[in-house]
Amino acid sequence: MSGPDRHEVQEAFAHWWRVGNVEEDWSAWTQLFVPNVSYHDYFWGPLRGRSEVDVWINAVMKGVPEIYTVYDWHVIEADVVVFHCQNRRDNPDSEGPPYFDFPGLSVLRYAGDGLWASEEDYWDRDGARRTSAQYAAACARAGVTEPAQRMTRRAWPDHPDWARSEHPPAPSWLARADLPPITRPSELTALLAPLRGTAPAAR
Repeated sequence: MSGPDRHEVQEAFAHWWRVGNVEEDWSAWTQLFVPNVSYHDYFWGPLRGRSEVDVWINAVMKGVPEIYTVYDWHVIEADVVVFHCQNRRDNPDSEGPPYFDFPGLSVLRYAGDGLWASEEDYWDRDGARRTSAQYAAACARAGVTEPAQRMTRRAWPDHPDWARSEHPPAPSWLARADLPPITRPSELTALLAPLRGTAPAAR
C-alpha cells in the first residue's frame, strides 16, 4: 500500500507548524490532530485525545511565556515527519548571547485530510534547566518581572516563510483564564484529573 502524497504531508506540516509554533494559536493547533490523538512528551507524560492535549499545551506555554519554537530542519518518510527545533528564550539583557536555546526532536505521524494521528517529543532536559537559570539571571539584571515583558520573539529563522513571523505574539493561552500556568508534571496531573475521572493526588 502506497503512503500519502509527499506534497500533501509537506503542506500539512507547514500549516501545523505555522498555526502552533509561529501564530501560537494552540487551541486551533490542537484541532489539527485526530480526536483520539496519541501524544507523548517524555517529560510531561502520555496524553490521549484533543481535550488533554489542549489543556496541556495552553497551560504549559502559559507557564513559560518567553519560550518560542525555532525551526531547524525536518524530514518526511511516507506518513512520518521528524523535525528538529530550538526552544528559544530571547536574552532581555545586553550581557551575554542574544538568546538561550535548548534543542528538541519530535516525531509526527500523518493521518490524512490535514490531521495528525500522533506525536512524540524529546528535548534536552539538562539544557532546559541550564538555560532557564541563565534566562532568570538575565531577567534579574534587566529588571524584567512581568510575563508580558518576557514575550519577545526577536530571533526567528530567516526561512522558510511558514516558520517565522513579523507580528507581535498573541498566544491562545492569553484568553484561557480557566487554566493556570504550570511547570511541573504533578500540576498537569491535577489539571487532567477531571478529564480522566481520577482524583488529584494529595499535596
